[in-house]
Amino acid sequence: MNVHEEIEHIITQNAVVLFMKGTPDEPLCGFSARVVEILHSLNVDCAVVDVIAQPAMRDGVKAFSDWPTLPQLFVQGTFIGGCDIVTEMYKTGELQKLFQTSESPVA
Repeated sequence: MNVHEEIEHIITQNAVVLFMKGTPDEPLCGFSARVVEILHSLNVDCAVVDVIAQPAMRDGVKAFSDWPTLPQLFVQGTFIGGCDIVTEMYKTGELQKLFQTSESPVA
């Protein structure tokens, strides 16, 4: 399985996926930490891919989504955005609506 196929598999097998630098317990950048904080505040459970531990994923997910930065959030197989977009969606309530209307696992 190549990286593109692996990413596709991950985002289709998990309702919510966050490609980030580090882990939720130990984020390795402020942007990743911010998205984790937002998801935790909404009680959203997600699969996490640490692109530092898996270097091929770092460039692979950028090519897959055609988005140059990390972290990257996918919901129901759809690319939502990076830290700025997720933060803005959270501030406007759009992110909360997304999780209320999707079949995402919300605790």
